[in-house]
Amino acid sequence: MAKARKLKVFRTPIGFHDAYVAVPSQKAALEALGSGTDLFAAGAAELVTDPALTKPALARPGEVIRKARGTDAEHVRALGEKTQGKPTPGPSREREGKKPGRRPSALAVDKAEKAVEVADARHKAALDRLRAEEQALEQRRQALEKTHRGERERLELALDTAREKYRAALADWAG
Repeated sequence: MAKARKLKVFRTPIGFHDAYVAVPSQKAALEALGSGTDLFAAGAAELVTDPALTKPALARPGEVIRKARGTDAEHVRALGEKTQGKPTPGPSREREGKKPGRRPSALAVDKAEKAVEVADARHKAALDRLRAEEQALEQRRQALEKTHRGERERLELALDTAREKYRAALADWAG
């Protein structure tokens, strides 16, 4: 029986939240987070050892747990600090409707792309299995046809011999 690998908890920031996941390795963490890039090499993800922070993730291994960093009021205040002292540009078509803040995360897109790749690979594997089954069935059909041809030839020869003996016996009987 394989020994279960010890779980580690990893964290990466996602907007005003941190995403925690309890998995055995950095590679497994990147897969769980749906990241196509190495967040650890980029310094955007880290190992967490604080028991207060690791407990929720360890209770649900493999599941991404989101935890807010600060309150809504602190988030709004932080946004205000970023824009204080900077001139507010006049309204323009380019800026209307755009919200300031961090660049949106592509994790969901990466995860969806990975899901499509996995589905395509699963489909290809299923088709390959069906093709192998079809080939095996074709070989079995050919073997059955060959066996039947040989058996039929033997039986037809026996039938011809039986008919000849019957005709000869009938001719002897009739006189």
